[in-house]
Amino acid sequence: MIDKIIELALQEDMGLGDITSENIFTRKDKSEAFFIAKEDMIVCGTLVAKDVFEYVDSKIDFKILKEDGTLVKKGQIIAKVKGGTLSILQAERPALNFMQRMSAIASKSFRLNKIAAKYGVMLVDTRKSLPGLRKFDKYAVRIGGAKNHRMSLSDGVLIKDNHIAAAGGIKKAVSKIRKAIGHTPKIEVEVKNLKEVKEALLAKADIIMLDNMSPVEIKKALKIINKQVVVEASGGINEHNIEEYCKTGVDVISMGALTHSVGAKDISLLIK
Repeated sequence: MIDKIIELALQEDMGLGDITSENIFTRKDKSEAFFIAKEDMIVCGTLVAKDVFEYVDSKIDFKILKEDGTLVKKGQIIAKVKGGTLSILQAERPALNFMQRMSAIASKSFRLNKIAAKYGVMLVDTRKSLPGLRKFDKYAVRIGGAKNHRMSLSDGVLIKDNHIAAAGGIKKAVSKIRKAIGHTPKIEVEVKNLKEVKEALLAKADIIMLDNMSPVEIKKALKIINKQVVVEASGGINEHNIEEYCKTGVDVISMGALTHSVGAKDISLLIK
């Protein structure tokens, strides 16, 4: 799957060929280049970048100097690459695109997970990832120290608002799914108010997700739940208010912002 993603990225970038590099250099030309951090970050994506270069040219010598998960300071060299100049130039942009996004996700996850960890709260991602890049996005979240929620719809039962509406209520939805899947998988139910919290408890949900509730509402919900099940808070949580949500006493916080709206860290590839 990683090879397919890399191949697609290279096809997208190369088009019908590299009209610039191919008219300046030949396959005999050799160069040495360095990946340099232009800002502080938790680096991530070095292995993917290595795969990109080796996919373009199996003779490329790619050496990782700062492994994924390392705190890198501005100006430090992350990796170096030796080999054909054409190959280096053609692999450069896709490799950087992957590394810059993954490093941004890892850095944000690291920063926010430090806050959550102070309160014993588990910080997890969501399925709000860039289409086609979910494995990379979720890998970067783990590198940053946070955890993964579902990788796909097959990874766990999560009864959301549309399931509830279409099934005719929480009780009916939970009853149907429990009969279908047996006793082993856990059942998580998304609720949006205190009435639904009580319904989810009566339906014997294993995990209750408090969706788009304020910290004040969450505290009221936690009193009702009284530690009977695992409680997850989600929706509207960001780096400005995460600590306030952590203080409520929830077990888990899921944040789409870890992946859906992350920027890119500044990394350059410079030929010596």
